[in-house]
Amino acid sequence: MHPELIKLPFLDVTVKSYGFMMVVGFLTAVWIIRRLSRDITPDPQYITNAALYSLIGGVVGARLFFVLHYFDSFRGDWLSVFYIWKGGLELLGGVILAISIIFLYLVYHKLPIRRYLDILGIGLMAALVFGRIGCFLNGCCYGQPTDLPWGVRFPYGSFAYDSQIRPDPGRGRAEPQLKLPDEYFNGIRHDGLPHLKPLDELTDAQRLAVTKGPYRCLKVHPTQLYSSALAACMTGVLFLFWRRARKAGFWHTQHKLFTKPGSTFALMLIVYGCMRFPMEFVRDDNPYERWSLTVSQLIALGMILFGSALMLLVQWMRAEKSESHRPAQNENR
Repeated sequence: MHPELIKLPFLDVTVKSYGFMMVVGFLTAVWIIRRLSRDITPDPQYITNAALYSLIGGVVGARLFFVLHYFDSFRGDWLSVFYIWKGGLELLGGVILAISIIFLYLVYHKLPIRRYLDILGIGLMAALVFGRIGCFLNGCCYGQPTDLPWGVRFPYGSFAYDSQIRPDPGRGRAEPQLKLPDEYFNGIRHDGLPHLKPLDELTDAQRLAVTKGPYRCLKVHPTQLYSSALAACMTGVLFLFWRRARKAGFWHTQHKLFTKPGSTFALMLIVYGCMRFPMEFVRDDNPYERWSLTVSQLIALGMILFGSALMLLVQWMRAEKSESHRPAQNENR
């Protein structure tokens, strides 16, 4: 866990690992989208502009989703809602708002929406690979305790550790998973819970107990790395699916099943929902909302249903007005 990547010299500013990996994912997505859209874009600048708008919207959406998710922790200190540099972003909210902004951008410029969205779906899935690595470095989106050999221990004071030493009514947990003695706490936080002492304020014996002894963090599922690995696999699947549809367009055989423009984007919604829904069963950070499901699971179900409906719908849609295909020999460029 390395939430702070580097500290800028002569400035009291640190580069957060999560933010850095988000930028890496963003640049990767832009590179993929620009490369795959060479045959359909009249001007590559459209891609760059859409990407910049989506980046801004993605950060706003990720922060908004986090604030709504942990609304009670901001009571009495509303100005902290804007303290993005202190952390607190949720990737799913960023993705939703970023997609919405790109859709509106494509509509405004009268670009072939479905073909761009297909490529966008591949780019977003690739960005998720790096975004989840950022989550791992930041320590958020942590998993439930496990005895599996690949389980990881986060340090004292991390999100996972703080969750384990407290009851969690939002997840139906009346007792803490790790019972820490009272001498490790000092004062009350703004949310009414006891404040955990910083590591440097502990005695040598206490410090040893929380780093190597009985009070160290329990091993948890590295759910962030699970998600990153799945996203990498799904990026490859989406690319092959898009390539199949592209070849069908070149050869004028789009009557083949699921080769119409928009199919790849619909598949992205389906596979992401199918990835995210079961992942919540081994994550331990999101409270239950309805029917013992988290808000992310409810959104994932919505994405699966919407993606499935969209997949069927695009098979019946006519070609977009600006949609055209180059000769088949361009496939080998």
